[in-house]
Amino acid sequence: MTDRAAVEAWIADDPDESTRRELEVLLAASDDPDAAAELEDRFAGFLQFGTAGLRGALGGGPNRMNRAVVIRAAAGLSAWLRDAVGPDFSVVIGCDARHGSEQFARDTAAVVTAAGGRALLLPPRRPTPLLAFAVRHLDADAGVMVTASHNPPQDNGYKVYLGGRAVTDSGQGSQIVPPYDAGIAARIDAVASVSAVPRAEGGWTELGDEVRLAYLARVEAMVPYGRAADLRIVQTSMHGVGGEMVVRSLAEAGFTDVHVVAEQAEPDPDFPTVKFPNPEEPGALDLALALARKVRADIVIAQDPDADRCSVAIPADGGWRQLSGDEVGWLLGEQAAAFAAATGGGVLACSIVSSRMLEKIAAAHGLRHEYTLTGFKWISRVEGLSFGYEEALGYCVDPLYVRDKDGISAGVRIALLASALRRQGDTLQDLLDRLAFRHGVHATAPLTIRVQDLDVIARAMASLRANPPTTLAGSPVVEAADLSQGWRGLPPTDALYYLTEAGDRVVARPSGTEPKLKCYLESIVTVPNSAGPSGLDAVRVSARERVEAVRRDMQELIDRA
Repeated sequence: MTDRAAVEAWIADDPDESTRRELEVLLAASDDPDAAAELEDRFAGFLQFGTAGLRGALGGGPNRMNRAVVIRAAAGLSAWLRDAVGPDFSVVIGCDARHGSEQFARDTAAVVTAAGGRALLLPPRRPTPLLAFAVRHLDADAGVMVTASHNPPQDNGYKVYLGGRAVTDSGQGSQIVPPYDAGIAARIDAVASVSAVPRAEGGWTELGDEVRLAYLARVEAMVPYGRAADLRIVQTSMHGVGGEMVVRSLAEAGFTDVHVVAEQAEPDPDFPTVKFPNPEEPGALDLALALARKVRADIVIAQDPDADRCSVAIPADGGWRQLSGDEVGWLLGEQAAAFAAATGGGVLACSIVSSRMLEKIAAAHGLRHEYTLTGFKWISRVEGLSFGYEEALGYCVDPLYVRDKDGISAGVRIALLASALRRQGDTLQDLLDRLAFRHGVHATAPLTIRVQDLDVIARAMASLRANPPTTLAGSPVVEAADLSQGWRGLPPTDALYYLTEAGDRVVARPSGTEPKLKCYLESIVTVPNSAGPSGLDAVRVSARERVEAVRRDMQELIDRA
């Protein structure tokens, strides 16, 4: 049972009238089992700050996203920065259009200013890549982005980047990794009372349009005007904040035949036309695909609500096919590898849950490839990075300026690639076919277990650790690794890795941002030299059947847990 005194103390310390009232209503109804359970959940400890910052449902209480939690986080971050770089530390702050985002950003600016730091507040309703760009562009010691990216409407979040004097190596401008997260979390935990945290009434710098214009100039420079062939594009920002910048960037690159999904063009924190504002989710692109059919488009380019992810769909067999995140990664990776090889070299990188195709693409161009842990906080830190991607629709195409995934610049780059191929009489699918002939068919598939009770995930991971599979899809498992002990030079992480004699691979891990257990599956089948188009289709069918067999075996193991 929730401690009544603890709830009353939180209410007294909460600066927000609406969340105070929420808790007062729940407390008054605490004899009701549902209200009691809700209170217990809201006071089941503090929302944990980690390498993903904060993310959770909006509402009153320490286990929710609210002004009290954000003020504590801002105070802890300010205290850590003051110790790390001195009292003149600087923080650039951005926010998307979610419920509470603008208030959370202003609270952060007020706390930073009162702590003696220099707070640089971007205009509201801006995409995450702009904040990531601003950290390096303004040489700020830290960046804060208030966003829950593609989470459901009831969520919000708080991402932290370090740069300037706080981080001076290849991670400058990237999201935090250990031990920075633990150091900041300790300073947050030391905040005894929200009401005791000083907050300035003003004094921070409200930035104008200069950062956005500098970012756009950089994206436009990546695709010189005149490189675009005729290309009819359908674009959606999924009720998010990236639409105007995407369309502007495309236009400056010469792509002017752009049709925007009107129902999803304006920011709306309720995301009324999608069940889940994530381009990966079934049905999320239905409106975009309907418009593509209507206008006879050549390509669909979609950004998620904070525009750090990009999804692509192409015409296929008289209809439309959404490319997987890996397929887009291969296409952008081939493009980036050709650029890098022609301009002095570089490194391609992807997370361990992404396809192994990128490693082969890098080798074919004489470039180095690295695997990292999941998340762009790791990918963007790779020394000498030219391109990095993650299968969850994240692509870093300009790491010198934006050390994070960026759905805006990735969208422009994929349009450039489609345009260049069109000039040659080719398509994106033709390039995917050539990569398959060259490097083998890489069939990937997800196995996602969404849960209400997080203990289900813990039990499944414990069961897999105790009883790892010995065969998958009929092939002996030749490597079973527990990545919590560190693996191949990577830091420890809660994940399991299986590789079969036939080359099938599984990586199982809990999601870092949602209540899911995720398994990333891949099977590779070589295409015979004599195979033509029909032979390639047959190999694709074989590879899909194989990866589906791996999926069935993993599902059975998890069901037994």
